[in-house]
Amino acid sequence: MPAWRKWLIVFVTSFGSFCVTCASSIYTSTYTQMDAEFGNSRIVATLGLSLFVLGIALGPLWSPLSEFYGRRPIYLVAFFVFMIWIIPSGVGKNIETVIISRFFQGLSGSAFLSVAGGTVGDLFSRENMLAPMTVFTIAPFVGPSIGPLIGGLINTYTDWRWTHYVLIIWSFFLWLALFFCVPETYHPVVLRNKARRKRKETGDERWKAPIEKSNRSMLKTVGYSLLRPFQILIFEPMALNLDIYSAILLGILYLFFGAFPLVFKTNHDFNLWEVGLAFIGMFVGMVIAAFTSPVWYNIREKLIEKNGKSEPEFRLPSVIAGSILVPIGMFWFGWTTYRSIHWIVPIIGSAVFGAGTLLVFNGVFTFLVDAYPLYAASALAANAFVRCTFAGEHCLGWSNVLAVQLGRFT
Repeated sequence: MPAWRKWLIVFVTSFGSFCVTCASSIYTSTYTQMDAEFGNSRIVATLGLSLFVLGIALGPLWSPLSEFYGRRPIYLVAFFVFMIWIIPSGVGKNIETVIISRFFQGLSGSAFLSVAGGTVGDLFSRENMLAPMTVFTIAPFVGPSIGPLIGGLINTYTDWRWTHYVLIIWSFFLWLALFFCVPETYHPVVLRNKARRKRKETGDERWKAPIEKSNRSMLKTVGYSLLRPFQILIFEPMALNLDIYSAILLGILYLFFGAFPLVFKTNHDFNLWEVGLAFIGMFVGMVIAAFTSPVWYNIREKLIEKNGKSEPEFRLPSVIAGSILVPIGMFWFGWTTYRSIHWIVPIIGSAVFGAGTLLVFNGVFTFLVDAYPLYAASALAANAFVRCTFAGEHCLGWSNVLAVQLGRFT
């Protein structure tokens, strides 16, 4: 497969990840109009965000089925269902409809967050994995930071339902791109498809791919798919520790969705659109971090040269650097939220946090794909389950509760 085709697949699948995660946070910009129409409290509206993220946590547990059926069917079916479940959010007549449909959006759309990583592992060798994995990593984490910006623009000038209508149109064109541009990439399934063509062309039933020689039933396949991510969590301490750290970072990232309106609307008199613009700082930090990929590539090459072989742990220097930037950004943001301090200062702090977060996730994801090449989707599913379960709990207004109790933003 030519390099341009591989990169096209990476960009299409990564943009799908971006769309799903953007859908998680774009919803936060609808709170004011939606609360007024349905008469619900803010904490009830926040359930729509929390359940979406919980759906993201549960959905990837099914994505290891891609290791049996292939990546392409998972992409097409899951993203189509994701698109369908956006419709009730846009036309719903009560908050219950919106909240329930949000959960199923997250559940169906989340396949990208684990399967796409497996696709990168399918297409690129270990030596060439860093750059495409950076694109895959940045997409789902830029999504939450861009969502409030897009949603703020939509909800400032039109009805809140158009937030969901825009998502429907966007996801429809993405589904078409997936259908026409993304072939099957999982090698065992590619071999199976090739064997089927050979049998059809020659009539010789001896053409069998290794995956076809397995006698596992559908029930066992589903069972193994659900079990394997938990096996990785239980029996692989290095994966568990990285997954827990990822969970803490994503939980903090989602706390910013409650903190930003408190800081910039309450203390700096920003409107909805301007609060969304404040998230650009985090976005810029992530983009800058993404451009440091050559630095980590060179460090890895030197480690390989020094040790005479490649190890998955050589992917972790970026995690170490990111783990330093994250607390710096958090303290920077937390100590500069007062009205007396210019609004750009906490935004710069959020950029430092965003850069550190991206570096950590990029290193963790490339490590998991490198350490578990055959079960990359399962390893990433385990990671997504841990971090999104933790983040879903944080979405339930913890930022508001902590801010009020500690009196930091008043």
